[in-house]
Amino acid sequence: MLRLLSRVIASIQTDRNLKASAVCRSLCSTAPLPGSACPGFTVRPRMEPKLYRCPPEVRGMTSLDKEVFTQTVTVPALRVPTGVLNKVVKSLKKSTIQRPGLPRVVPDKENSDFRLVLLDPRRVSSPSSFSEAEAEALRSFSVAEELHEYKMQLTYDNLKSEEVLEAVLPQGQDVTSGFSRVGHIAHMNLRDHQLPFKKLIGQVIMDKNPGVTCVVNKTNMIDSTYRNFKMEVMAGEEDMVAKVKENGVTYEFDFSRVYWNPRLSTEHQRVVQLAKRGDTVFDVFAGVGPFAVPAARSGANVWANDLNPESHRWLQHNCKLNKVERKVKTFNMDGRAFIQGPVKQELPALLKGTASVHVVMNLPALALDFLDAFRGLLPQEPPSDENLPTVHCYGFSKDDNPETDVVNRASHSLGFPLENRCSVHFVRNVAPNKDMMCVSFTLPKEVLFSSDHEQTVPSTEPAPKRQKCEDST
Repeated sequence: MLRLLSRVIASIQTDRNLKASAVCRSLCSTAPLPGSACPGFTVRPRMEPKLYRCPPEVRGMTSLDKEVFTQTVTVPALRVPTGVLNKVVKSLKKSTIQRPGLPRVVPDKENSDFRLVLLDPRRVSSPSSFSEAEAEALRSFSVAEELHEYKMQLTYDNLKSEEVLEAVLPQGQDVTSGFSRVGHIAHMNLRDHQLPFKKLIGQVIMDKNPGVTCVVNKTNMIDSTYRNFKMEVMAGEEDMVAKVKENGVTYEFDFSRVYWNPRLSTEHQRVVQLAKRGDTVFDVFAGVGPFAVPAARSGANVWANDLNPESHRWLQHNCKLNKVERKVKTFNMDGRAFIQGPVKQELPALLKGTASVHVVMNLPALALDFLDAFRGLLPQEPPSDENLPTVHCYGFSKDDNPETDVVNRASHSLGFPLENRCSVHFVRNVAPNKDMMCVSFTLPKEVLFSSDHEQTVPSTEPAPKRQKCEDST
């Protein structure tokens, strides 16, 4: 009985030893540590799912010290024969390390016939982490699924902008790394708690985005007659003349003195495509020409106006730059005066033709209020209403139903109901609970030719209010 019990105990001990040996082999590395329990075994430091953890001393830094961010980290690696290296890297593209300035493949110091493919520790922590397709590819290329350790140095240059800013800014508060790109200028909207770090934020954005040589912050308020944003330089050279390309058209302008929004490129293209060769476009608030210039390039005859002398100057410059100056007549007038002057003069002849007429009114904070300028604009009604102008008017809305809101406001300004006689297009969300909309409609002949409507509204654009910057374009 005792002999039988001894055999059972011995069998159990042998089974435990075999399992321990298997575990040891699975953890073995090519470089054994002195005193390790089995040949080739390396005790693995725990590899964090998050590759990089910034040292605590960077928290609250306001002057950038790049050296403080340097750390040594351990990442998993696969030993791959050079003959199948490219195929293996392609098969593991979702699991390899992806870091700015870091190679995915490094030399194997022990064998020149092999290379080490570095893996992302967030995705790969053991051989079982590979997907079925990845594991099958490794088997087909005769690559052992054994993971090795590779120690590497991560520096500031290998970090992403959001990682740096997350480490520096106070914990629990928003981290801003997003910006609008306008040529060589990065344009940010910092919050109050981020302002003490603005110089550092600007430097990080410039470092991490090739081609950005100037970073600016838009201040909270606008108080200019021409509604261009107040801004301050956070980092880089104070060169505000930007050159951008949008939908195949090149524009140049002084970003500090005119309005430009790169998020409107899709909307510019949508409306411009509505105008065909030979059509006429009246651009009431033309800015530097994002509607006017491409419309002229497509063959339309354009009348473009802007109250801001700087916008008008760059509008003329961009017409010449894109060789459409003969197709665009430019004006530096108040929007209402432009409608009741040049537009009024040209419309009678255009209504008798066959080409379409478009009126673009892109000043979302105020444009809906300018629609009353069309009341009784022309004295005599034409024999047909087939060629009445199409108006594209923009507006902001904070209403729960923004479509209904902009239609009601446009109807009120026109003095004529537009319900079921217009279309409304959502352009973009400007801020929480605030949308930019475009209402398009054929200008009713009851408005355009009615003598009952009196034009008693002020003849100039109203003096600006100290409103939030999103309220103006």
